[in-house]
Amino acid sequence: MTTPIIVWLRRDLRLADQPAFRAAGARGPVIPVYLLDDETPKHRKMGAASRWWLHHSLANLAADLEQVGSRLILRRGKCDEVLAALAAESGAREVHGLHHVEPWWRNAERAVGKVLDLMLHHGLYLAPPGSVLTGGGTPFKIYTPFWRALQERLPPAPPLPAPKLTAPASWPASDRLEDWHLLPTRPDWAGGMRAEWTPGEGGAAERLETFTRRAARYAERRNLPSMIGTSRLSPHLHFGEVSPAQVWHAVANAGGSVTTFLGELGWRDYAANVIHQFPDYAARSYKEEFEHLPWRTGPEAEADLMAWQQGRTGYPIVDAGMRELWATGWMHNRVRMIVASFLIKHLLIDWRRGEEWFWDTLVDADHAQNAVNWQWSAGSGVDANMFVRIMAPLTQSPKFDAAGYIRQWVPELARLGDAEIHDPGLLRPRGYPAKIIEHVVGRARALAAHAAMKAV
Repeated sequence: MTTPIIVWLRRDLRLADQPAFRAAGARGPVIPVYLLDDETPKHRKMGAASRWWLHHSLANLAADLEQVGSRLILRRGKCDEVLAALAAESGAREVHGLHHVEPWWRNAERAVGKVLDLMLHHGLYLAPPGSVLTGGGTPFKIYTPFWRALQERLPPAPPLPAPKLTAPASWPASDRLEDWHLLPTRPDWAGGMRAEWTPGEGGAAERLETFTRRAARYAERRNLPSMIGTSRLSPHLHFGEVSPAQVWHAVANAGGSVTTFLGELGWRDYAANVIHQFPDYAARSYKEEFEHLPWRTGPEAEADLMAWQQGRTGYPIVDAGMRELWATGWMHNRVRMIVASFLIKHLLIDWRRGEEWFWDTLVDADHAQNAVNWQWSAGSGVDANMFVRIMAPLTQSPKFDAAGYIRQWVPELARLGDAEIHDPGLLRPRGYPAKIIEHVVGRARALAAHAAMKAV
């Protein structure tokens, strides 16, 4: 029988429109492999919410592979070492996979390429990161011209169906998924996630079909947290359970304001473009001056950070968002901006602390988007909001009709009327905290810190 070929899986957990499976399947028997490598990413290993999602996504992929006469091999350890050992066991010489933009995966790709014949394909973005260039041949730094240039290369090629896969003569040994202990046990905090999400390629297809029916009204509904107006495809896209090309071709002709949603797919490519240029973007402010901003530290700041994490700030829209995040592993896009601005500006806590919390608690904790969005909120990024533009939570909440959202996630306030629920004031029910800081005080402190930074 023909020598088997390894397909190395990471954030590409699907069979349809998956170029590595298609290329490998055309060349011989395929051994699909997922490696749980916590050594290569080091402190950037997946957070708890992502690991919960990964467990279920791998279980569903394994079942899908079984249905087509294949199976999923699970191994744990450093990618280059484990893949080399697996190749020696199976007689494989080629490894196929998809290009990844995260700096640790790029390092891993170089390491694997030194010991095996590694063939990488593009399939995680609308266009390969680093390929959308200015007229001078340099990468874009600003989103708007990047998006204009990207659109000249769209639509993406039509998605391809899942390929036929041939099994090898013998299968190498595999770890048991349960032995990886990716799921929480004591305590089991994932009940809200189980109720909200169906990880896997099938769940992604259902979510896409549902969104396709309402994509035409995306622009008018996406900023209203009390309404299901967003696609909720982000974790499925992050884990590669659906390709951006599949999403594009499913919704592009929906009409209405669907172009706004397509621009959000473009932002996803833009974030990858930024990380491709600046691998340390999640660890260092792009604008050097922000390294001198006098962020608050010490016990009081840590107590404020904990109050923010737990949804106990006294600002209902902020608390609703943080509680939704803890319960479901996801937060509405408009509310993400509000809670990020609040942490950075009202509490004057380093944006990296918020980025770290999102990394651990989001099921769609995408390295590129997480870093780019937090630096956008901080004003420190390559393309960012101005620091001095400080979101007022008490204005944002009624502006975007968040009363129903607050009632859902802050039940202490559920009996308040629409006029009071955004800012309970003296009507604050027992058990709900007072404001951690008044808006005018927080705003003044943030502007003073910004002025001090500028004076350095």
